[in-house]
Amino acid sequence: MAKRRHLPKLQRLGDILPQVLKKNRIALDFDAVRVLQLWDEVVGPQIAAQTRADTLRGEVLFVKVASSVWMQQLHFLKGEIMESLHRKLGKAPVKNIYFYIGDLGRHSSENETAAPVDPEKFPLKDRDRKMIERNIAVIPDQELQQIVRRAMTREIIRRRSLKKRKYL
Repeated sequence: MAKRRHLPKLQRLGDILPQVLKKNRIALDFDAVRVLQLWDEVVGPQIAAQTRADTLRGEVLFVKVASSVWMQQLHFLKGEIMESLHRKLGKAPVKNIYFYIGDLGRHSSENETAAPVDPEKFPLKDRDRKMIERNIAVIPDQELQQIVRRAMTREIIRRRSLKKRKYL
C-alpha cells in the first residue's frame, strides 16, 4: 500500500493577508473597513439611501449625507447609530460621527460591478509583478496561487484607477 503524503495544513486567507500587506507596507485598517461595510446594515435601508460612510480617521467616522435636512436628523440619531455600531463590532472604534453634505454618487459596490476597470489602461509595473510573484511563492497550491495572483492584480489596477479619477 502506498504511503500517504503529509499535506501542509491549510491556512485561512484572512490569517495570511495582514502579514503580506504589512510586509509590503500596504496600510489597511481592518476596523475601518469593517465599520464602512456595516454602515448600511446598522442604519437601515432608508438612511443608507441618503448617506455613505466615507472614511474612519482615528476614532471619527466621516459620513456623506444627501441634504441638510438628513444631516440635522442624523445628528439626533448619532448616539443610537454609534451604539448599534459598537454592538455589531463588539468594540468601540468610533467615538464620534461627523456628517457632511456631499455627492453620494452610486454605492461603492455598484461602482465596482457596473464599471469594470480596463487593465490595459493601468498596466502592472515590473515591481508589481515581482511583488505578486514573491508573495504567492509561499502558497503551495497552484490553483490558489492563480486566484491570489488575479485578486492582487485586480486590486492594484483598481487602486490605480481610483487614484487617477481622484486627480481628474
